[in-house]
Amino acid sequence: MTTPKILVFAGSIRTGSLSTRLAALAAKELALADAEVTRISLADYPLPIYNGDLEAEKGVPENATKLARLIAAHQGVFIATPEYNNSVPPLLKNAIDWISRVESRGAIEYRNRVFAIGSTSDGMIGGARALIDLRRIVQAGLGAILIPTKIEVSRAQDAFDNSGELTIEPVSRLLKRVCRHLVDLAARLAD
Repeated sequence: MTTPKILVFAGSIRTGSLSTRLAALAAKELALADAEVTRISLADYPLPIYNGDLEAEKGVPENATKLARLIAAHQGVFIATPEYNNSVPPLLKNAIDWISRVESRGAIEYRNRVFAIGSTSDGMIGGARALIDLRRIVQAGLGAILIPTKIEVSRAQDAFDNSGELTIEPVSRLLKRVCRHLVDLAARLAD
């Protein structure tokens, strides 16, 4: 079986971001599950706020095309997101809005990519509301394959130890299972 390539990123670029910690741990688990992992930061792909007039005038920004091609070079994607105002953060939504414009021009086929999603929140429901919206964006908006099981890290400010490991055993086990599932499905696409 071919080793699948998995792209990992967080929907936040804030210093000390809890979703960045979840992305780092997912990258580690994916590597342990025999994937070739690429971890990026959306800070390396700055984009203007999506605006149809801007797109008509200047086209799709180069960073959106680079990000879309990076996704296309991987069979799987893991996105870790925080929850902002009961939804996904604007940084993540804007990045997806722009890369979806690359797809609309026939360059990228998201339907052949497997996505897994996770969220972090300092509240008690672990970013579940953000995942509802992210699920809809990934499945309906991009048309991608989405693993139904998701990771929700409640009270995330207390959920990681100093080495970056999850201290909540059921969530830690679930992350391992989701990562293994992502690798297995992505490997089928790689063959």
